[in-house]
Amino acid sequence: MRNIEKLSRLIPYINALRRRYAGGAAFLLLTSAFALLIPWFMKLAVEALQNPSSARLSPAACALIIAFLASLHCVTRIFSRTLILNAARIIEFRIRDDLFRRLMLLDLGYFSTSRSGDILSRFSNDLTNVRMLTGFGAMSAINTLIIYIAAVTMMLRIHTWLTFWAILPFPLMVLIVKKVSHRLFQRSLQAQEELARLSSQAEETVSAVRMIKSYCREEHFQEEFGKTADRYLRHNLRLARLRGLIIPVMAAATGAGTLVVLFMGGRLVISNTITLGDFVAFSGYLAMLVWPTAVMGWILTLAQRGAASMSRLAEILEAEPAVADRADSEPISGLQQGIEFRNLSFGYGAKTVLDGVSFRIRAGETVGITGEVGCGKTTLLRLLSRLLPVPDGMLFIDGRDINAITIASLRRLIGFVPQEAFLFSRSIGENIGYGMPELHDREIIKAAAQAGFLEDVEAFPKRFETQVGEKGVTLSGGQKQRLAIGRAVAGDPPLLLLDDPLSAVDAGREEEILNELGRFYSGRTVLIVSQRVSAFRDCGRIIVLKAGKISEQGSADELLVQGGLYAEMCRMQQLREELGNDEL
Repeated sequence: MRNIEKLSRLIPYINALRRRYAGGAAFLLLTSAFALLIPWFMKLAVEALQNPSSARLSPAACALIIAFLASLHCVTRIFSRTLILNAARIIEFRIRDDLFRRLMLLDLGYFSTSRSGDILSRFSNDLTNVRMLTGFGAMSAINTLIIYIAAVTMMLRIHTWLTFWAILPFPLMVLIVKKVSHRLFQRSLQAQEELARLSSQAEETVSAVRMIKSYCREEHFQEEFGKTADRYLRHNLRLARLRGLIIPVMAAATGAGTLVVLFMGGRLVISNTITLGDFVAFSGYLAMLVWPTAVMGWILTLAQRGAASMSRLAEILEAEPAVADRADSEPISGLQQGIEFRNLSFGYGAKTVLDGVSFRIRAGETVGITGEVGCGKTTLLRLLSRLLPVPDGMLFIDGRDINAITIASLRRLIGFVPQEAFLFSRSIGENIGYGMPELHDREIIKAAAQAGFLEDVEAFPKRFETQVGEKGVTLSGGQKQRLAIGRAVAGDPPLLLLDDPLSAVDAGREEEILNELGRFYSGRTVLIVSQRVSAFRDCGRIIVLKAGKISEQGSADELLVQGGLYAEMCRMQQLREELGNDEL
């Protein structure tokens, strides 16, 4: 029962559609009523054939009534299925919508520990299991309850003890089913998790197909996929064997009841305790229990699979974002005073990335941040844009704690170029204007020019209507990075965060981009993270991080005089450039 309790998460969704389910149940009641009347009129028809003189209805009249009842049964059955199955589709839609809305609220910490394929599996396979449960499962459960109550009542009217012996095997069946229900849940959950792994591996392989082919690793990935698929197959076969055990148990119980009726019912007819018509009707009602009894195992399977799937969906629905607006958060409209990092410390789990970082950035100042790999440069930008949770009292914007500012208003101030440029499978124009549908064509053209990307766009036959393909597959690394810069500056943000924006840009194009961005920097607050010192050409101040702490800061000339880490980075890059030129 503890496993079925996981389905309580469905109650609000079902309650919102209670009228549809009530209507479907009402039509199921009518459907069952018409079906239950058919054996009774068969009884009257048999009795009319035996004793035509005392018959209340002729056999022909009974046949016509049975045909009419069968027609009504078909019509009401259509309405019952339509109402309940449509309700299940609506529930599936609403859960999917809630899942996506919750994913949009969750922060980077959640996605860093979750696999894309696993999340996609929950959106497809797990939701399908829930839909089957709330649709066919709910309809079959209601129908089974109605049929059992009504059919057993009609059987008791014919003969009490015959009914008792006919349904005696059923409690034994229920006990056996209860024994296997927990194992059914566990195996269903394992099968769903294996399917998630399979989906995740397929998604990852497709995304990295160019890398796989470059390193001739096709056979290795085929072997790994085969192992995962084999585990998924084994878990499903174990689940199928367990499900296959339930159906024979149901059939055995029904068959035993039928044998009892044939033996004991036949003797009662011979002794004139019941009529032949009663025996026919009783057999008809018992036959009506065959399908509901058999489907009970299927309902149980759906319930356990639905519980397993709902437990996986609940992990997303109940996940709480580490980054969220507080009750006292208020919006911010601009950046007038500046930004202050006050003894900021941050870590990923037990690993400390930033340790007591303190500095101020004036509004309109352009600041560069550099340092060794893994020193926390990118983390600083992510904290400033609240992609990661910021401890209270450590980061201030215009004198206000960043946690007291609404996330949406803060991010509207920011133009962010991430380290890895992600492009949507849409046109170049749509990617530049992403998130700002109100932008005009001239503003998109201007943004492309500021990013040094306009010349590339003009070379494409469809210009800004050119489709970039999945994740920008039709563009080079440099083109993707310049497009990402264009997207960041398109909204004319007062705060620009650039995370290694020139890493994939060649030296010739770098100068062009820096010239354009230099004009864009005017009057804006800009933070540039890079390991290429040339990116700091327009920076009034450069901050150098080492092991999560500020090791030095000042202008480029001041840092060169100090002869510290920045000066060493400059010497190494100059040496690499000279060696590269010598090779040419």
